[in-house]
Amino acid sequence: MALLTLTINKQSYKVDVDPETPLLWVIRDEVNMTGTKFGCGIAQCGACTVHLNGAPVRSCSLPVSAAAGQKITTIEGLSPDRSHVLQQAWIAEQVPQCGYCQSGQLMSASALLASNPNPTDEEIDAAMQGNICRCGTYPRIRKAIHRAAAMKPSGSR
Repeated sequence: MALLTLTINKQSYKVDVDPETPLLWVIRDEVNMTGTKFGCGIAQCGACTVHLNGAPVRSCSLPVSAAAGQKITTIEGLSPDRSHVLQQAWIAEQVPQCGYCQSGQLMSASALLASNPNPTDEEIDAAMQGNICRCGTYPRIRKAIHRAAAMKPSGSR
């Protein structure tokens, strides 16, 4: 066990865990933020996507020790009241069906728009290819990302 300090959604947390514990389980079980989901456990489905220093990472396969001292953003950090442009676009385009993959989808889309505020369909498809939606809402996801890009004031995240 090791005492690690994590900065999650701009708040500091001290956790006493095995340094090899996947970040996902520390976020969910130690910090009690359950928006980030477990999907496959092998970093293939994207349900567990969070940002590490602004870049999307799969928290199910990232040891918590690699995230200590870094800036971690979870789905709860996008907006506490669903006011983030992506959340608004997701609602407007009725993206979720079962909803399980949506936190990972939103985190990947957020990282995309932070680096590319006006992506093409091909750029969206490339950025989102690591996120699997079993319900097949990919056309609505793409449409929602375009909507959010149009809504997004420049310089916001």
